Amino acid sequence: MYLSGPCCPACAGKIEEQVRLIDGVTAAIFDFVSRKITIEVADKTSMSGVTKEVSRIIRDIEPGARVSSGEKEAKAPLRIPLRRGLQGLGMALFIFGMAAHAGGASWFTYPLSFGIFLAAYLLTGWDVLFSAVKNLGRGRIFDENSLMSAATIGAFAIGQYPEGAAVMLFYQAGEFFQDLAVRRSRSSISALMDIRPDFANLKTAGGLRRVNPEEVKPGDRIVVKPGEKVPLDGIVVEGSSALDTSALTGEALPRDAAPGDEILSGSINKSGLLTIEVSRGFGESTVSKILELVENAGSRKSPIENFITRFARYYTPLVVFSALALAVIPPLFVPGASWAQWINRGLVFLVVSCPCALVISIPLSFFGGIGAASKRGILVKGSNYLEALTRVETVVFDKTGTLTRGIFRVSRILPGPAWAAALPAGTRPEDELLRMAARAERHSNHPIALSIQEAWSSLKAAGTAPEASAEEIAGGEEIAGEGIRVHIGGRMVLAGSAKFLAREGIGFEEPDLPGTAVHLAVEGAYAGSLIITDELKQDSAAAVEELRELGIQDISILTGDSRLTGNAIGRELGVDRVYAELLPQEKVAVLEKLEQEKSAGGKLVFVGDGINDAPVLARSDVGIAMGGLGSDAAIEAADVVLMTDEPSKVAEAVRIARRTQIIVWQNIIFALGVKAAILVLGVLGIATMWAAVFGDVGVTLIAVLNAMRSLWSSGTRAA
Repeated sequence: MYLSGPCCPACAGKIEEQVRLIDGVTAAIFDFVSRKITIEVADKTSMSGVTKEVSRIIRDIEPGARVSSGEKEAKAPLRIPLRRGLQGLGMALFIFGMAAHAGGASWFTYPLSFGIFLAAYLLTGWDVLFSAVKNLGRGRIFDENSLMSAATIGAFAIGQYPEGAAVMLFYQAGEFFQDLAVRRSRSSISALMDIRPDFANLKTAGGLRRVNPEEVKPGDRIVVKPGEKVPLDGIVVEGSSALDTSALTGEALPRDAAPGDEILSGSINKSGLLTIEVSRGFGESTVSKILELVENAGSRKSPIENFITRFARYYTPLVVFSALALAVIPPLFVPGASWAQWINRGLVFLVVSCPCALVISIPLSFFGGIGAASKRGILVKGSNYLEALTRVETVVFDKTGTLTRGIFRVSRILPGPAWAAALPAGTRPEDELLRMAARAERHSNHPIALSIQEAWSSLKAAGTAPEASAEEIAGGEEIAGEGIRVHIGGRMVLAGSAKFLAREGIGFEEPDLPGTAVHLAVEGAYAGSLIITDELKQDSAAAVEELRELGIQDISILTGDSRLTGNAIGRELGVDRVYAELLPQEKVAVLEKLEQEKSAGGKLVFVGDGINDAPVLARSDVGIAMGGLGSDAAIEAADVVLMTDEPSKVAEAVRIARRTQIIVWQNIIFALGVKAAILVLGVLGIATMWAAVFGDVGVTLIAVLNAMRSLWSSGTRAA
């Protein structure tokens, strides 16, 4: 559900609190920045009744607001021209009154001065007064409108007419600029993620038909013209072009696309005409998942946001009661104390009591940081994860597909001497071993199995492979993380890890070579091994180096690969520890051990890409998945998704998070510091109501403008 129209931060908190009390509602979160209300219900059939109750609550708390259940904000009635016109007239009267007052005009005396300032006050603040009266009828005395009304009416009551009118005028002006800044920041964040496709050119027998992307099904063909957004994921079947993928990955360089290439929705076609066969429906497409992640990020609030919400709940009543005590106690008990003087000091407390500067700017800062990260190809699923990234102590990488490219090739074939000697004369042992491995792995989709099949296909294409055999293949059994057992021509063949053969009681030789060894045994006799190698990604070394520069000293690798290969990669990258030959459940056990070693406030990050990494991603404090080539299960389990599959983006995410955190604390210290100073000066009689207005709307405006800097948070080293 979305909200539009007037809604102050304090009201947003009250709406959220009351919606949670509705029968059947299990959770409710109001994201003030996106104005989205996320509601979870125990029984979906009761949703219509819950929606009506939510609308009633919003009407009670914010009568001018409107709610809708669609994807866009509801449209509120247009009353701005009349409101601004009356406020303009009030401002003109106020300026006229102040000029006459300052000039000491003899004719400008009571009751004329009172009448002009009162008229200016009512014209500029009638909507505030009207809302205050309605709120008081509902028992809401700590509302921003009620507090401002009480303060300004009090100023008139003690004869401070110019000050009372000025406070209302500058309050309204501050509210206008504050709302303008918030709306601009919202639109800036929306612009960062402007990747939603408007249409798709569906190819039909009758020609091209422009349709909604949600109508296109997998297997359909679409045409993307130059300058258009790619609406759905698919494979290029005709044409070639350069693609702008900056909205997805943050990379400025275009990416070439040709027939057979996979193409992601959200890219922009720069040059040629492309025909694409759709591989996923819109709901499962890359652009849909990105939009869902970003739009729902606001529902996962950081500890700081939750603290500020609780703080605001107690801060306002405390200051209001302090204002009442300040206005009443000194005149009653201090000899010579003036009622007018101490009431004026109490009114200063009332004006500065609203915590809007914090309630608005803190979530806005986090939302801006999430938007800036998204623009750079880093999708953070919530401000709680963004904040957690600022306290990272330990980073653990998966190896294959994360630090390495995940593109395997057979680099060495090592037949066992005894097995090779038993082969018929004229048979090349290397070719025969590769043939047996390819046949054993023919039904497996594991990347290593595919590399073996590709090596065999290349051998056949070169015309040097042994002649095709009619041997029957039966009884294939794959043991996850270990290997495969299959019967070829009636002989049992085992292909897999050293651990697999050892468990089967077969003696073997462990090659002293970097890479993954796939061992083979035929009828219980060791046949040899194939060495499968993978290349490091270009920025893997830079990723470790940049994390070191950020002060993260505990960096480890978890891999199911051999110790020899894992240690070689670890030495090349300069990591602290390598845990090798791990099954998925063993990775979780190692991660839990590492969790116990970090400090109480520190966070552990795991970076992975495969489906077997999902349990570890879910178990870590912050799970980071490779989104470009990573599995859907890994992306679903992760808290942060890297669309470029570059491990160096981990350090970039930490930098953005830390810069956002700095902005958040700047706003907290600035807002509380200024308010505290004005409160102290108000007690001493130094701060006027003009200063109090600055402490409210002025501080809020400055905090909002500062929060907008997080939109441009940089992840570069110079940041």
